Amino acid sequence: MFLIYFLIILIVPIFAQLRVRSAYKKYSKVNTSSHMSGREVARRILDSNGLYDVSIEETRGVLSDHYDPRSKVVRLSSDNYHGHSVAAAAIAAHEVGHAIQDQQEYAFLRFRHALVPVANIGSNFSWILILIGMIAGLSNFVLLGIVFMAAAVLFQFVTLPVEFNASSRAMDEVVGLGIIRNDEERETKKVLNAAALTYVAAAAVAVLELLRLILIYTGMQRSED
Repeated sequence: MFLIYFLIILIVPIFAQLRVRSAYKKYSKVNTSSHMSGREVARRILDSNGLYDVSIEETRGVLSDHYDPRSKVVRLSSDNYHGHSVAAAAIAAHEVGHAIQDQQEYAFLRFRHALVPVANIGSNFSWILILIGMIAGLSNFVLLGIVFMAAAVLFQFVTLPVEFNASSRAMDEVVGLGIIRNDEERETKKVLNAAALTYVAAAAVAVLELLRLILIYTGMQRSED
C-alpha cells in the first residue's frame, strides 16, 4: 500500500511536468498568424483592458513567467518575452489574465493572497510538528501539524479556480483581439491545459499526503486508548 502511495506522489507531478514541457516545446516552434511577440501580446491585452499602469518585464529562467500584484508587473521568461509562438502568446495572455483578475478584484485571487502567509507557515512548520509528534508519540503535535498542513492544502485548492479562470480569460482575449486565428485555438488551449495540469497534480498530491497523515493520527489515537 505504501509503495502504491509513493509511486502516485512521485509519478503524478513528474507526468504533469513532462506534459507541460512537451506541449511548450512543441508549440514554441509554431508561430502565430499575428506574429506578435509575447511582450506585444501582453501589452495589447493590458491596454485593451485599460491596464496602462501594469508594466512588462523580461525575467530569467524557463517557464518562470508570473504576474506580481504588488509591483503591478507581468514578468515573462526570455523565450516568451521575445518569442512569436503559440506557446509564448498563450503564456503571456495567461499571466495578463491574472492582472485582469487583480484589477477586477476576483474573489478567489483575493482569497489566495490572504492565504499566502498562513500557507507559508503551514508549509514550513507542519512537518516539524508532525515529526516531533511521531518521534515523541505525542498525537496532539501531529494534529497541530495536520491543521497547519491543511492550510497549505487549502491554498493549493484555491489556486485551481484562479489558474483556470486566468486561462479562460486568456483564451477570450487572444481570440477576441484577433491575436490568434480560429484554427490556432486548439493549439493554444493545449498549452494552457498542460500548464493547468501541474496545479491539479500539486493539489492531488497535497490531498493524498494530508489523508495519509490523518490516518497516522487516527492510528496514534487508537494506540493511546
